[in-house]
Amino acid sequence: MRFAGRIQNWLQKKPDWFFIAYTGFVAFAVYSSMYAFRKPFTVATYDDQYLWGLHLKIWFIAAQVLGYTVSKFIGIKVVSEMPGQKRAASIIALVLLAEIALLFFALIPGPAKILFLFMNGLPLGMIWGLVFAYLEGRKYTEILGAVLSTSFIFASGFVKTVGKWLMVDWGVSEYWMPFVTGLLFLLPLVLFVFLIDQVPRPNNEDIALRTERRPMKLSDRLQFFNRFATAIVLLILAYAGLSIFREMRDNFAVEIWAGLGYTDDPQIFTASEIPVGIGTLLVLGLFSFIKDNTLALYANIAVIIVGFLMIGAGAFAFQKGSMSGLAWMILTGLGLYLAYIPFNALLFERIIAAFKYPGNIGFVMYLADSFGYLSSIASFSFKNFFSPNLSWINFFISSSYYISVFGTVLMLMAAVWFRRQKRQQTFALNLKI
Repeated sequence: MRFAGRIQNWLQKKPDWFFIAYTGFVAFAVYSSMYAFRKPFTVATYDDQYLWGLHLKIWFIAAQVLGYTVSKFIGIKVVSEMPGQKRAASIIALVLLAEIALLFFALIPGPAKILFLFMNGLPLGMIWGLVFAYLEGRKYTEILGAVLSTSFIFASGFVKTVGKWLMVDWGVSEYWMPFVTGLLFLLPLVLFVFLIDQVPRPNNEDIALRTERRPMKLSDRLQFFNRFATAIVLLILAYAGLSIFREMRDNFAVEIWAGLGYTDDPQIFTASEIPVGIGTLLVLGLFSFIKDNTLALYANIAVIIVGFLMIGAGAFAFQKGSMSGLAWMILTGLGLYLAYIPFNALLFERIIAAFKYPGNIGFVMYLADSFGYLSSIASFSFKNFFSPNLSWINFFISSSYYISVFGTVLMLMAAVWFRRQKRQQTFALNLKI
């Protein structure tokens, strides 16, 4: 405890750039390590294995996403109410439960494997909110949030590369590979969780700029929803479209890349995501320099709209032969994450700050995540039951157009709503004066 206290005191005395580098790095490392317990199984193809006429990989992905979705619903309460002193132990405990589920996924034969992937996803959905709680409510939250968010761009590709490497070069079976990958990242995870737990709480300047963050009870959550109900519904619908698109691109990356001519190439998963992560970080990290919270809120919405338009434009250019498959996947990824990442932190951070609403982003972020992942399950079911012969790459292209138009319209409607609310708020303040 004394050692931990010394680290906190040491960090408080360091300049801002050092605090950003330290906090951003350890947050990135924690969440990247968590991905090793969630995504590696998707790099296996489970060829010619079916259950009740449905490919086994579809069952596996649906089971894990369902567990992850249930976790998000649980997180609406757990994450928003979690006191700071319990975060670190909770993160480690949740990841260990996920790794135990992967062990049984390897050991238990037959359809029961589906159950254990559900159990694997069940604890992991709460990790994001617990990690981001260390970063929210600070004057540099956008930079830190952008760094953290690039972890699931980079880590998704990296852990798939590790998983593919274990199978191709070390002969690890496709059922043992997820557990072995998790083992490789277990000790680094524990170390980085300890380090992030030393990050000092927001100081007085942070609170003045971004509003105090505190746990939210049920009454607080209901009051918040009633205040922003229209915007929350519009944003959740837009985010649901992004979640569907992201899960499709992520979980069926092997099939999409194979359709583009890339097979047995582990490096492609990482190589394609590096420029996406760097581009996203550069754009969204700049938002920390926007001090006006209302202006930053509109800037977030504008970037999200640009991201939606990039998704549609990329699909159009690829179909017209103006862009290679690799360039298309990079452009699509950049558009996806420019739109997706603000929903995971930055947009809700600025909503709370712009309207000076005490609380935390855990509630509304997990509300959006819950319905987002639920929508992705529904979309996969639709594809497999109504369009089973449509290739994943063609389904991906078709989805690009729908999501691009659908998301742009919803975000424009949300921007109009926020504009009206800010005018009413300003008018009410002027009356008081």
